[in-house]
Amino acid sequence: MDPRGVVGLQALLPLFFVWLTLQAGLFQLASASIQGYIGDRDMICPSVCRCDEDFIYCNDRGLSSIPSLPPSASVLYLQNNHINNPGLPTSLEHHLAVRVVYLYDNELDEFPLHLPPSVRELHLQDNNIRTIPRSALARMPLLEKLHLDDNSISTVSIEDQAFADNPRLRLLFLSRNHLSSIPSGLPASLEELRLDDNRISTIPTHAFRGLASLRCLVLDGNLLANQRIADDTFSRLSNLTELSLVRNSLQTPPVNLPSAHLQRLSLQENALTHMPRGSLDGMRRLQRLDLSGNNLTTLPRGLFKDLDSLGQLLVRGNSWHCGCNLRWLYDWLHTRGNTITVRGLTCHSPDKVRDMPLIDLNSEMEECEVVRTAGTKDRIGGGAFDSSTTQTPPQGSLFTLRSRRLGLGLPDSALDYTLSSSGVGKSLALNVKPLSHSSIRVTWSVAQPSSSFRLSWLRLGNGKAMGSITETLVRGDRREYLLTALQPRSGYIICMVPLPASSEGKGPVSGDVDSEESLVCAKAETSDLSPLEEEENADSQHITVLPLAGIIGGATAIVSLALIFGVFCWYGHRTGHLCPRDHYTRSSARKSKNYDDYIESGTKKDNTILEIRGPGFQMTPMAACQPMQPKPLREDYIIHTIFPSNGTGLYKGANHVSNAGHGTNRGYRDGGIPDIDYCYT
Repeated sequence: MDPRGVVGLQALLPLFFVWLTLQAGLFQLASASIQGYIGDRDMICPSVCRCDEDFIYCNDRGLSSIPSLPPSASVLYLQNNHINNPGLPTSLEHHLAVRVVYLYDNELDEFPLHLPPSVRELHLQDNNIRTIPRSALARMPLLEKLHLDDNSISTVSIEDQAFADNPRLRLLFLSRNHLSSIPSGLPASLEELRLDDNRISTIPTHAFRGLASLRCLVLDGNLLANQRIADDTFSRLSNLTELSLVRNSLQTPPVNLPSAHLQRLSLQENALTHMPRGSLDGMRRLQRLDLSGNNLTTLPRGLFKDLDSLGQLLVRGNSWHCGCNLRWLYDWLHTRGNTITVRGLTCHSPDKVRDMPLIDLNSEMEECEVVRTAGTKDRIGGGAFDSSTTQTPPQGSLFTLRSRRLGLGLPDSALDYTLSSSGVGKSLALNVKPLSHSSIRVTWSVAQPSSSFRLSWLRLGNGKAMGSITETLVRGDRREYLLTALQPRSGYIICMVPLPASSEGKGPVSGDVDSEESLVCAKAETSDLSPLEEEENADSQHITVLPLAGIIGGATAIVSLALIFGVFCWYGHRTGHLCPRDHYTRSSARKSKNYDDYIESGTKKDNTILEIRGPGFQMTPMAACQPMQPKPLREDYIIHTIFPSNGTGLYKGANHVSNAGHGTNRGYRDGGIPDIDYCYT
């Protein structure tokens, strides 16, 4: 190789390295600029909202739709707006960083779609949501907390297995809805369930099947009674730590309550008349017991024998009888000392200890004989008290009976019955048949007597389990029901649940009923309107609409004429073309006279202006009341109040010095004198 070429290459090599360095620097600069631009785009905040990093605050803005959100948003505050279902953009499901969504107190009437699949906590309370479809919940497989309080959800509007695709759901709030029973198909992962302030009246055996992880159950403000709660309903909830049954119709605590882990038991504001001995056995972890607002007068000996961890005992609102029957409780409270807080344990009777706390009845309790055996009568102040306790009334037997009646063939419970025009359960067979475009006949047969039946029907809309729901109670002696006023060409799901007759006062019935098959449903579709029915319907609507249209049109015409007449009269009065009624009366009276008004009053008649030098009046000719009529024989005049130029007004002396204001019309008004008076002569 030529030595000169080698030398040339060696000289260019440093320049090549410098060029490479410059190129690398430019590449890094461009990369940083692009990243900064993307970062700026990620931080774009909607103009109507406020953003704090990944927290987007769009609440209380009066929004009807969700604005464009930055991709980095993780918590969306959208509550207290006017957002409806069309206001949820489909692009929302692409924001995969969103974890929490607050959409409560809006105008949603359906469960929202297009929510991000990454959502873990969803707040939808205070809307008008009526249904819970499985397809909408399946879009959020990571959902852990769902708040649906204060909506319009009923039992039949929750699609079957609606929560099957939410294996992580831990918290479900359905308070203040229209539920008539415990929703079925709840996920096994559920830890807290709130169903307070609904219309739940029955709890069958299978209601909480598979909910071994449930820790908190709230059933306040329902229609629960002892006879409609199955014996082993709550025993399946082995890990339950809090149970609230406030504001129901219980006469005793439900039997077989879970005792291993229960820490809080709320039974206030029921109709409790007694606490059976043994109803609280095994609750060694119970920390709070509330029995306030009931009809209790005494407590059986040994009721609290296992309540070693009890720290709060609330018993207000009961009529406690502080006899020797409560000597054991007096001793127990003194033994516990300051380790327990008691509220409301105040005596109501006998009269000598009324309004005194039980813990303070030292001398009275010393007079009592300690009861060693059951049924022994104690004495206090000469009174006798029975220490025995009333036995527990039967409970739950309605849900543990199995029909043995022959002749009514019911299918095997192992088979899967599809939704059709007939439904069959363990204790009820249901059949539906459309009769016309607006009615469906429902018939059923039962395997055992029932006090009543709960009949529900749901009109299907565009999607499954969509539409309006109606429920009614049917007497137990009926075996058919006619649904009327239905929509033509509409599908209906019709469900029935037998409500068993009370077992009070009756002997036991052998067997038990599998309540899982108690709800029976069938499907029917109303027919289409025939051409003749359509014509009659149209004619009836036309006949109905015509009188209404006539009334509205007539009223509108009368009001319009009255307004036009009022405007005409007002305008004529202002312009002077109309005269008051008394003017016409006086004019007609004058025409009947043969003498002159001016002569009678001593004034010379003249068409010119009569002007008085001192304070007086000015008379000018007035146009006739009706210009189109011939000029009357006598003329009318308008009398104007006139004042001298020196400011001397009426009712003022000649020596009065006026202020600057009386040289104008305002000055005369301030002096109590009108600018112009219209008089008729």
